[in-house]
Amino acid sequence: MKYWLLKTEPSTFSIEDLEQAPQRTTSWDGVRNFQARNMLRDGMRAGDRAFLYHSSCKVPGIVGIVGIVSAGYPDRSAFDPKDPHFDPAGDPRTPRWYAVDVRLERRTKRVITLEDLRRHARLALDGLVLLRTGNRLSVMPLTAAHWHFILSLE
Repeated sequence: MKYWLLKTEPSTFSIEDLEQAPQRTTSWDGVRNFQARNMLRDGMRAGDRAFLYHSSCKVPGIVGIVGIVSAGYPDRSAFDPKDPHFDPAGDPRTPRWYAVDVRLERRTKRVITLEDLRRHARLALDGLVLLRTGNRLSVMPLTAAHWHFILSLE
């Protein structure tokens, strides 16, 4: 099993939206960064787990835990001209963008804020991609040690 952190802006897609999705499951689509795409396509597998992280909001932080319920597959939103994530260069025969399905397991007991995480950046969370200056990836790998330590912050 691998561990991940998935960033979303709650004004675009929030934990509340995921709670309202049928079976609390949705496609994690619309990712348009090649490095993040590679993690969706090549790294994620059903059974992996991820933290759901709200960014670009009043209190950025981890708000929930999701299970990855599918391996990566071509992101259909890239082929839909009506979708905001449409890619006019996209070709279903040679897909460029990928998605995975995620299911909400639960909300975290409290928001684990970015400040909470920063307090541990030099020790337990050393190397955490989220804490690197300039990092803007929406999909990030976590070590098992990072995962378990962050859970302990609840």
